[in-house]
Amino acid sequence: MVEEEAKSLPMELSEKGGVENNGFVQNEAFDDKETNTSSQEEMPKTCIVDVDPAAMEGLALKPYAGMPKEVLLKFSSQARYRVTREILFWLIIAAAIVLVCATIAIIALSPKCLDWWQASPIYQIYPRSFKDSNMDGNGDLKGIQEKLDHITYLNIKTIWITSFYKSPLKDLGYGAEDFYDIDPMFGSMSDFENLLAAIHDRGLKVIMDLIPNHTSDKHRWFQLSRNRTGKYTDYYIWQDCTQAAGLVTPPNNWVSVFGNSSWQFDDVRKQCYFHQFGKDEPDLNFRSLAVQQEIHDIIKFWLGKGIDGFSFSALKFLLEATHLRDEPQVNKSQNPESITAYSQLYHDYTTTQVGMHDIIRSFRQTMNQFSSEPGRYRFMGSDGEDDIEATMMYYGTTFIQEADFPFNFNLINMKNLSGNSIFEAVNLWMKNMPAGKWPNWAVGSPNAARISSRIGKEYVNVMNMLLLTLPGTPVTYYGEEIGMENIVSENVSKEHINSDPVVTFPEKSPMQWDGEVNAGFTEGNSSWLPVNSDYQSVNVEIQMTWSNSTLNLYRELTLLRNSELPIHRGWMCYVWNDSNVFVYVRELDGLDRVFMMVLNFGQESTIDLKAIVPSLPSEAIIRLSTNFSNAGKAVNTKLIKTEMGEGLVLEYKTAKPVHTMEAFQGNCFVAEKACYSSAFNLLYVNC
Repeated sequence: MVEEEAKSLPMELSEKGGVENNGFVQNEAFDDKETNTSSQEEMPKTCIVDVDPAAMEGLALKPYAGMPKEVLLKFSSQARYRVTREILFWLIIAAAIVLVCATIAIIALSPKCLDWWQASPIYQIYPRSFKDSNMDGNGDLKGIQEKLDHITYLNIKTIWITSFYKSPLKDLGYGAEDFYDIDPMFGSMSDFENLLAAIHDRGLKVIMDLIPNHTSDKHRWFQLSRNRTGKYTDYYIWQDCTQAAGLVTPPNNWVSVFGNSSWQFDDVRKQCYFHQFGKDEPDLNFRSLAVQQEIHDIIKFWLGKGIDGFSFSALKFLLEATHLRDEPQVNKSQNPESITAYSQLYHDYTTTQVGMHDIIRSFRQTMNQFSSEPGRYRFMGSDGEDDIEATMMYYGTTFIQEADFPFNFNLINMKNLSGNSIFEAVNLWMKNMPAGKWPNWAVGSPNAARISSRIGKEYVNVMNMLLLTLPGTPVTYYGEEIGMENIVSENVSKEHINSDPVVTFPEKSPMQWDGEVNAGFTEGNSSWLPVNSDYQSVNVEIQMTWSNSTLNLYRELTLLRNSELPIHRGWMCYVWNDSNVFVYVRELDGLDRVFMMVLNFGQESTIDLKAIVPSLPSEAIIRLSTNFSNAGKAVNTKLIKTEMGEGLVLEYKTAKPVHTMEAFQGNCFVAEKACYSSAFNLLYVNC
């Protein structure tokens, strides 16, 4: 019976014996024969066999692998498949929307990432004293390139190279003869380009000096100006003055920074030119738009070379009053004829004139043209002024940017050293700094005595600890990481220097690399300045092997700064200061881990910090100490003892950070505010 029902099923048979294939093995006999589709053959005839409908109802059609589209469509329209498909579709759409919204929210709530000039300390190099590569006794650009590994060893990513323009090398080379060329003493433009490439290959950044106020009297512009050639006639500040019997009567009583009249008679032009510094450094006339454009072109030239920023110096001297009135005397009873020192006048007409900040902003705008590429922001630093409020103006305003920061020398300019004086120097900057701006700190420079010579060897380590744990960007002058000292000024040969005044050179002695002859600075017979006599014990090579050395402490401090968020970016709160110690904390919203710095700048001291901060735990761990053997020890916060020049970085956990306490509200500062989410392991701004 079954066989009869099977025979009654509908079938379409070809007269040639072929069968319709629905995805099964093809008939070999049919495969061997070719079909001539172009011929007009008669289509195969079929015969129709009657179907029994009752037999078809008994066969249930099920989905199977490789089913054709017609069969698939029969199933896809069924409710159980259609509803599942639609649910999955809308879930994917919803998930995509949530992901996009979450990404937007994270971006909106995330704080601005610290830029490269904020994230790393800056290492300042005086190129003539860093490393000599050609045995002529003078440091050079190739020498810097040879020692780049030292920079990376210090965990520093930004290098600041002081002036190396072609120059007669008067006044430390700050009077340029050619802003577009390298002084042969330091190498060639090719050497600079190789150095720049090597710096960037290591992931480092480099900034260089630019002193736009004046040039050397050897500069081509000055030679053309003294001869009244075309547009260069007014590139400098010229005024008529009288000369009789070898004596010059200047236009007014203005005095140069180096002393004596700031006017110098020129035999060629038969007029006096103005100079705020040395007589061989005539001031440019920044009221001339052509002069301003020249400086913009210089900025573009070096940024086009690939440098990452500039430190602008002597900016307050850019403009002078046009009325040429005498400046007021400090001592009004003094004989006007006896005034020769810069300090004897109030410089109301020769510094910080109206329009000066407009020129600085224009420098910033030119630099911004090169900052549009991601990761290539161009840094702009500036010097400041004696008055703190005037210095803060170099930051610019909320809407009009000037310098990223004016360099801060408060810690260098202190008259005496104590916990109180350190607090006052730090607080002076932080309380006057505009909201949202970034601080910076320096404890050494080419124009100041080294730490060891200025305040004593015993305070080198604690000063470096202060420098690298304060908020903002620390600036280290070469050699301070090993505690170098000034050389004795009497040992400086004037003919060796080819410059004056001699007294500015003791802090520029050659870098002390090792205990070999000339401290590894040069393989030549002598160096341009004598090496300090302590070089056999104070040098990089030997301090790398000492666990308790100034160099290794410096390196541990930079590691701590780079790795710990509260020190990298976070609140700073003053906790205590007296004649001996300065105590402050670094903390971040959302983190229960706090770092407290106890720094001794006086004599031996014992302090009860638990009484000052009641929420302080009874014990804290010494994370770092100027005495390495103390690291890891626990200390009683009721009885913290420090020796003269000792520094402690304490670590503890608390649920109540200092910056949230009402008693310390006026003592806390934050520059780039951020909060930490432990749940998502990210920073956000809306705390």
